[in-house]
Amino acid sequence: MSTTADIGYDVFVADPLPMNGPGPLPNGAPRAFQPLAVTLIQGRREAVLVDPPLTREQAEQVGEWVEASGKRLTHIVATHGHGDHWFTAGVLAERFGAQVVTSPGAVAQMHHNVHAREVLWDVLWPGRIPPSPVTAVTVPGNRLTLEGHDLDIVEVGHADSDDSAVLHVPDLDLVVAGDVIYNGVHMYLAESADGDLGPWRKAVDTVAALEARHIVASHQNKNLDDDAVRLLAETRRYLDDAEAALATYDSPAEFFDAMLKRYPEHLGPTVLWVGARALYLAREGGDPAQILVAAWRT
Repeated sequence: MSTTADIGYDVFVADPLPMNGPGPLPNGAPRAFQPLAVTLIQGRREAVLVDPPLTREQAEQVGEWVEASGKRLTHIVATHGHGDHWFTAGVLAERFGAQVVTSPGAVAQMHHNVHAREVLWDVLWPGRIPPSPVTAVTVPGNRLTLEGHDLDIVEVGHADSDDSAVLHVPDLDLVVAGDVIYNGVHMYLAESADGDLGPWRKAVDTVAALEARHIVASHQNKNLDDDAVRLLAETRRYLDDAEAALATYDSPAEFFDAMLKRYPEHLGPTVLWVGARALYLAREGGDPAQILVAAWRT
């Protein structure tokens, strides 16, 4: 936990989840999701939770963790619409009497992910995700306060999803970066299916302009630190390397192998393979939503 006199933060990292799929990855590894980081911003008496996890079991673990803090949970923030960042928000909000909030742009993305549950999320994790009605609301000026400290929801545009945001806590020199910044984990490129990573780079630049010292990436290797300079540089480098590999290789398997060799210590090869499939399927044309489902399920 990092802290000042009266505000601090702590991070809970849920281990990668095994997932249903058609078999192992091309390199023989079993299919599993990325680790999920959940952040608790704590004042003296109250707290705000950022990016609640995916499954009932993970929500129970996070709930016990929040309970142990002894703080009253007032808000749950989702940085963007991907279900692994908010599908359990309702369960946790009911448990603690908290309000779920997000950016204006993320609300529509949440509805898209609810509609995709039957063909995607519930196929990958059958019976493990709780009901997930969209109850999130926006907050005036995209700003919360925690015992007098500002928590700013900063909209950054497209990263691994449209309408992404980060949570900036100036008094902690902290950005909780959602999926804009990654930390030792393969990045989810599937929704940049035209191969244009420029918008994501702009999102990274927006985070950099906040000049935080600490960045919490929602997908992270829990053994790595949260140094902002390192995370920004490594995220930019990964985008550059992915773009170069896309220009070099003609098949998803070649792209996958090249990125594994470039980043042998990174976690999350399943997401790398899904991204590779989506990027190369998009070159053949077709409906983007159907391409995403095919990339995850084949």
